[in-house]
Amino acid sequence: MSRKNDKKANKQPNMVYEQETSDNLSETLHEGTIIKGYSGFYYVAFDGELYECSLRGKNRQKKVKFLPGDKVLFRIGKGVDDDTRGGAIEELVPRKNELVRPPVANLDQLVILSALADPAPDLRLIDRLTVFAQWNEVTPVLCFNKADLVTKEAQEKLAEIYAPTGFPVVFCSTVTGEGIEEVKAMLHGKFSVLAGNSGVGKSSLMNAISDRWQLATGQVSEKLGRGRHTTRHVELFQLDQNTLLADTPGFSTLTLPEDLKREELSRLFPEFLARLSDCRFATCMHKNEPDCAVKEALTNGEVAQSRYDNYLAFLEEVIQQERSF
Repeated sequence: MSRKNDKKANKQPNMVYEQETSDNLSETLHEGTIIKGYSGFYYVAFDGELYECSLRGKNRQKKVKFLPGDKVLFRIGKGVDDDTRGGAIEELVPRKNELVRPPVANLDQLVILSALADPAPDLRLIDRLTVFAQWNEVTPVLCFNKADLVTKEAQEKLAEIYAPTGFPVVFCSTVTGEGIEEVKAMLHGKFSVLAGNSGVGKSSLMNAISDRWQLATGQVSEKLGRGRHTTRHVELFQLDQNTLLADTPGFSTLTLPEDLKREELSRLFPEFLARLSDCRFATCMHKNEPDCAVKEALTNGEVAQSRYDNYLAFLEEVIQQERSF
């Protein structure tokens, strides 16, 4: 799904070239955000407007890959007709991060959306996605939908599992409207990506957040117990000028990053990292070592059993990946 990108985004001011430009393009370079790419064109948001932009020749020759969320410097020009705003992309602004699946750049937070029922929450997928998010220096946010289908006690049990992590957790229902305002506040002023299994209600949640977005939704298959894919590509949606949200194709299986090492994995479990200094060994894997503070916390109920079990499964996966290289 992802790869680490150490380049940090450098804010570049608009600039003006002195020479004349061709193709009826303005001289001024503006910085905009790519909302989507389609049939060789890129749709760039700038100052409350959307511009259909082509690539300048140098970008095509270098085979530069542009992603939704990319900051680009572009020139405004005439569109394909009187009602269309056009332009040309000149330069890609360095990214602060990048995900391969879904292909997006410069995101602030990964909103991991799960259903509380129909389908049941997949805790291993949730924990896997939190590992991906932190590995890419992105904040994981846990959002549990379909709160109308379960009791408050069931919600509190999930909240207890993730309270030691410090991850933001919100419960909502697109049917009753519970928690929707809290979700909006969580998204405000950030670029967020919705991720999770099919059928958990990503498109339904987006429709509840804004009535301007009427996305197709799908029912959960009774035979397979999972949802039908209703989102086919990545597209960014604007709640306001500073708030972007991406709905992504559903997925259920992911591999861990190839460059993730065994000694780094536990640092992506915040409740483990907080106890590492209390372990006898600084390189403790929290598995077979004596005097392990994480295993002691597990015994005392301070670390959730599901989190520890998933960590051990991921640790074995990382070790197998190391052996294959």
